[in-house]
Amino acid sequence: MSDEAKQTESLNYPLFRDCLSATILQPPPAAEPKRRRRAKAGRVPSPSSSPSSSSPVPASASAPDPDPHQDAEELADFIDYLADGIFQNLPNELQELDYRSWRDSEALQAQYSLPLTHDSLSQLDLPPSICETLVTYNLIAADPTASSHLPSTPAAFLVPILTGYLTTLIEPPPATASTRTDACELCDRSWIPLSYHHLIPRFVHDKAVKRGWHRKEDLQNVAWLCGACHRFVHRFRNHEDLARYYYTVELLLEEEEVRKFAEWVGKLRWKGGNTRSRKH
Repeated sequence: MSDEAKQTESLNYPLFRDCLSATILQPPPAAEPKRRRRAKAGRVPSPSSSPSSSSPVPASASAPDPDPHQDAEELADFIDYLADGIFQNLPNELQELDYRSWRDSEALQAQYSLPLTHDSLSQLDLPPSICETLVTYNLIAADPTASSHLPSTPAAFLVPILTGYLTTLIEPPPATASTRTDACELCDRSWIPLSYHHLIPRFVHDKAVKRGWHRKEDLQNVAWLCGACHRFVHRFRNHEDLARYYYTVELLLEEEEVRKFAEWVGKLRWKGGNTRSRKH
């Protein structure tokens, strides 16, 4: 493998881990508020031990514990373990993907065309220990044939994760790349991959100008956010409300809900730093 490929690979693992954490940090559905609620903290699984059915669920981001520092540390360990186990079992072309390799490979574009589906990921082969972990920690359904709000298979669980991962790697940077910051503008984490968030969502650009909410030259204003904060913002309000009332970082941070999430997620620290997945 060339030095350039090794450098790309070392950068892609932190990005994948961040995309996975953004999915795990989603709040439970309103219809089932008990899903992945906080449980008594226990040991998270390590690469040398697979979880049993009696293993305690790691602390959930949807309901921060009175001791959020402890919860954040345990959840970071769990995410690191899960991301490492999944990433090293992805095909090499996904581990090493960049904009150029995507652009030049019709096979990659055909296999992983967006939007991803369960079928497009059906060839991914995860080890049994990872699949058992996903079931044990209530991240996928134990019975894929039963009706459930959980993803039915590991492939279904990976759809939003790999969608975020691919989208970041295959899209050219925006014209406003010069505004890129060194840290997430909400949670202030500086060691984690960032993506750009259109402060005035693209889906309502025409409406924003037509109704006089914003000038045309303001439509490309972006904030640089980590994956978890980026996904949170789009759950926090719909596109129209974001465009009308939350079109700067300062306006977002005026909301207590945003500040509390940013403060909490900012406590998630990866012990491994910005290193690639370990080979076992």
